[in-house]
Amino acid sequence: MRKATSGAGTADRSLRDAVNQAFERDWDKPLKSMPTCKELTIHIEDRPGTLGQVCRALAERVVNIVAFQAAPLDRNNLVRFVVNNPVTAKKVLDNQGLSYSEADVAQVKLPHRPGELARVASQLGEADINYAYGGVDLTTNAPVLIFGVSEVERAAAILDRAAAAA
Repeated sequence: MRKATSGAGTADRSLRDAVNQAFERDWDKPLKSMPTCKELTIHIEDRPGTLGQVCRALAERVVNIVAFQAAPLDRNNLVRFVVNNPVTAKKVLDNQGLSYSEADVAQVKLPHRPGELARVASQLGEADINYAYGGVDLTTNAPVLIFGVSEVERAAAILDRAAAAA
């Protein structure tokens, strides 16, 4: 486990570098195809500290959580993560004794201005594709939206056109 240091410590720089690497691409150019990524879903006990344990274990292995969603489900919590390094994240979850499922999701980076989410959410809705959740790119404060949908490739194409038109 890394020890905290004063100021911008090594662990902080490693996490920041990992985030930057996860989103490294030239967003000013139209994308040829919208990126997809892996979403990991776990069920954890609904009690104080369980989410913190999982997140701490991921952070210790320099796995950054890019998007996150949690919801109560019976006596458990359903937790969805999009991370910068799914391979390492799966090893962490295995070491924690947590079972998980893995799904492809679509992602898009949009300009940080009013109406962008409304525009792409409307386009997905018109195509009868439902939106799941989103996150923010901490390096630019631009919305990075993660769309957990049943038709990932179709949603990716719609989002690709929406990003190019932004």
